[in-house]
Amino acid sequence: MKIVCISDTHNLHDTVVVPDGDVLVHAGDYSMQGHVAETQAFLTWFASQPHRHKVFVAGNHDFIFEKREQQARAMVPPGVIYLDDEGMTLEGVRFWGSPVTPFFHHWAFNRHPSSIGRSWDLIPDDTDVLITHGPPSGRLDRLASGQTVGCPQLWEALETRLRPRLHVFGHIHEGYGQVSGGGRTSVNASIVDEYYRPANAPVVVTL
Repeated sequence: MKIVCISDTHNLHDTVVVPDGDVLVHAGDYSMQGHVAETQAFLTWFASQPHRHKVFVAGNHDFIFEKREQQARAMVPPGVIYLDDEGMTLEGVRFWGSPVTPFFHHWAFNRHPSSIGRSWDLIPDDTDVLITHGPPSGRLDRLASGQTVGCPQLWEALETRLRPRLHVFGHIHEGYGQVSGGGRTSVNASIVDEYYRPANAPVVVTL
């Protein structure tokens, strides 16, 4: 299965040259504020892509999926899969997606350290492809300042219980890239850089 990974397009999805593949994954922050018009524009574009399966999670900018979830879910067109602490099996491959990120200035889907682990506890042990908006601590999560800002609880879950073959995320634009180790490929698929300029290409991973 060829999985094409993108994230953090922030309304600039039309600038992305999307490679062919079986599954197109967007790991959140398709918008700047999650307004209806932004959401509709993204979903129209996403649904038009030729990949057999198209899967996305929301990000901290995508407020509509938290504040008006019923309306937002109704906007998702046929052929597009939205995951919010839930999973889906595609051609025998088990996907799980979560929009949750550590608390920071009251953005969407932010969770405090005392509660964020509840989302990670929901992830099944046998997940093959994990999609989270944010990175785990210490994995492609370094800001330009040098500070690492990934989620420690997610890192702990990955180190002690979960064994996904692929983990796709974004959120930290400066962390773009991929690393492999311990049977897992980790991809920060942020398309824009820290200045919100479209600077990075989609990442393609074959399972």
